[in-house]
Amino acid sequence: MQAKRQPPAARAVPGVALLLVVVLALAGCGEGAKPVSGEMKTGAGAPADRKGSKGAPPPPEVGVVTVDTGTVGLVTELPGRTEASRVAQVRARAAGILQQRLFREGSDVKAGQLLFQIDAAPYRALLAAAQAAVARSEASVMQTRAQAERYKPLAEANAISQQDYVNAVAARNLAEAELAASQASLQTAQINLGYASVTAPIAGRIGRALVTEGALVGQGESTPLAVVQQIDPIYVNILQPVADVLRLRAAIARGEMRRAGAEEAVPVRIVLDDGSVYPLAGRLLFSDLSVDPATGQIALRAEVANPRGVLLPGMYVRARLEQASAASAILLPQQGVQRAAQGDSVKVVAADGKVSDRPVKLGPARNGQWVVLEGLKAGEQVVVDGFQKLQGDRPVKAVPWQAPGSAPAGLATPVGAPAPARAQGS
Repeated sequence: MQAKRQPPAARAVPGVALLLVVVLALAGCGEGAKPVSGEMKTGAGAPADRKGSKGAPPPPEVGVVTVDTGTVGLVTELPGRTEASRVAQVRARAAGILQQRLFREGSDVKAGQLLFQIDAAPYRALLAAAQAAVARSEASVMQTRAQAERYKPLAEANAISQQDYVNAVAARNLAEAELAASQASLQTAQINLGYASVTAPIAGRIGRALVTEGALVGQGESTPLAVVQQIDPIYVNILQPVADVLRLRAAIARGEMRRAGAEEAVPVRIVLDDGSVYPLAGRLLFSDLSVDPATGQIALRAEVANPRGVLLPGMYVRARLEQASAASAILLPQQGVQRAAQGDSVKVVAADGKVSDRPVKLGPARNGQWVVLEGLKAGEQVVVDGFQKLQGDRPVKAVPWQAPGSAPAGLATPVGAPAPARAQGS
């Protein structure tokens, strides 16, 4: 029996029904999701609630230091040049041929040390002649004295004429005078012979020899042979503009500053040309009374110990000296100060975390820090790190700041750190 063939329309019905079933299922899923979506909007665990739970972001953290005032020494750095404390030129005072140089150039010599030897043969001959003249004068004195003594009783007894006795006394006096002249000539000959041996007039370091063996020296004038310089201690000649001196004196007169001490007691530190600090401190000797009309500067002189000869005459150095001190001053890290043409300022964090600009008056720099003379009070917090996090009036969170690799120094100390003694910055 043959199967009954279905019409084409009947065969298409199952495909259409399947499509309808899929569409209805999708529609049901969409309708079923609406209540869930509504529950998420109103439920406790909704994403909107999670976003609302975050709220505003936390305030940014900035590094601050807490201000502490105290007495701070005002250190001034000035240019200067070194100079030997004693300089002596070694000269030939006797004429003759230079025979020997008895020192090593650039070495240290002692006072009285033999440096050069000049041909002394002519001076020995002159000395011998002077000695012979003294001997002859002594013999003449002996003879005339004996004759005057013999004539004296004879003259008293009128055995000889008074004129003979007077002649005998005169001859004795003349012989004594000749003896004195001969002795003076002998002394001169000895001195000239001593000049043939040239010695160091002072202790110090001798430079190069200005003449060589075989040269004729001292002929007509004293020939320079060498120079001896004493460089321990060594002088440092410092120059300071007269305007700075007058400004400092005016501030001291107004009571804004006080003198660091007697000028002889002012310590001086030397900064070498490569930026390193000479380890030994010196002291200020004096300040000149006159001003150089060409430069408008006043000369100061410091004395520095130089046992190893590190400092040489003529070196360019910079001298740091504390000429005055300021009370109620502050030491602040340099990165905490904004410098502009309008003036210097810092950023201060208030108790509510708000940051405001504060104009300040600065003194000289000291050990990488600025000396703040006016504008801040004790206990205030100054921003020194995290400037890039500041955004308008947005509050910040102040956290202690510490210099990298070292403890905070000076009178401006980090928050929470023990404050240093008030005089530490002086």
